[in-house]
Amino acid sequence: MRFSFTGILHIEKLLFYVGAYGVSPGFWLFLHIDFFKPDMGKNKLKKFKEMEEIDLVFQYPWAALQDKEFPLRGKWHEEFFHNDNPIVLELGCGKGEYTVGLAEAHPEANYIGIDIKGARMWSGACKARDKGLANVAFLRTDIELLPSFFAPGEVSEIWITFPDPQMKKTRKRLTSTRFMNLYRKVTADNARINLKTDSPFLYTYTREMVRLNALKTEADTDDLYTTHAGDPILNIRTYYEQQWLDRGLTIKYLAFLLDRDTLLQEPEVEIERDTYRSFSRGYIQMPQMMSNDLQQK
Repeated sequence: MRFSFTGILHIEKLLFYVGAYGVSPGFWLFLHIDFFKPDMGKNKLKKFKEMEEIDLVFQYPWAALQDKEFPLRGKWHEEFFHNDNPIVLELGCGKGEYTVGLAEAHPEANYIGIDIKGARMWSGACKARDKGLANVAFLRTDIELLPSFFAPGEVSEIWITFPDPQMKKTRKRLTSTRFMNLYRKVTADNARINLKTDSPFLYTYTREMVRLNALKTEADTDDLYTTHAGDPILNIRTYYEQQWLDRGLTIKYLAFLLDRDTLLQEPEVEIERDTYRSFSRGYIQMPQMMSNDLQQK
């Protein structure tokens, strides 16, 4: 494996900043790790530089929160969006297809896409910037740090779109009771949680969690594009989804309300594991959002 010359220069810069200013190596690498991929082209380097200059993108790893509090915590409405509209999060937003798509469809709400991987986030952030969407932000950080970025009750709704089902590790599953309790630290009472997934395992598990804890179900289907074909929100579709649909597989959708008081119990049921391999995330298939460059895989 060969590293690009640019990567070597960034290693030298890392050593300089660590020695001269006491910058945490972990923090610096968090912001620049993509530069160390082998033989990275100039076009990709340009993308990462552009990410750092987009005003609607915030990059905050754990280390950056040790010195000072995130400045917009509890102040997103007043100091960033400049309105009182509901704040909706997309967790594990990837390329930001849903964040941008929902924001365009619903200017009366504010949308924040959250992911740890900046390379994925670039396309959504650029699209939101180029479209002049004032109701969009992207936050590059770990989902488990949500309470460091949002005050209690600041978030009205959450979308979880095609997450890793984490079939072997319940504690890492984004619809587990552990994460529900995490979401409660930032959401309003009875916040709506939306799950969209291709995974029968994750869909079944989440239904069992909702049923066991008597959470109010708002929507539930194991074949979304048959039962909700006319819904403009749910028809925001990624290239990833289209591949499953082309293979005759179905997309599952579950929405429920998360109250603050129920003592949540983890379901103890045997669920058949998924046997197929997942495709990589792709691009959006919403006709009004498709540009020539996005139609290419």
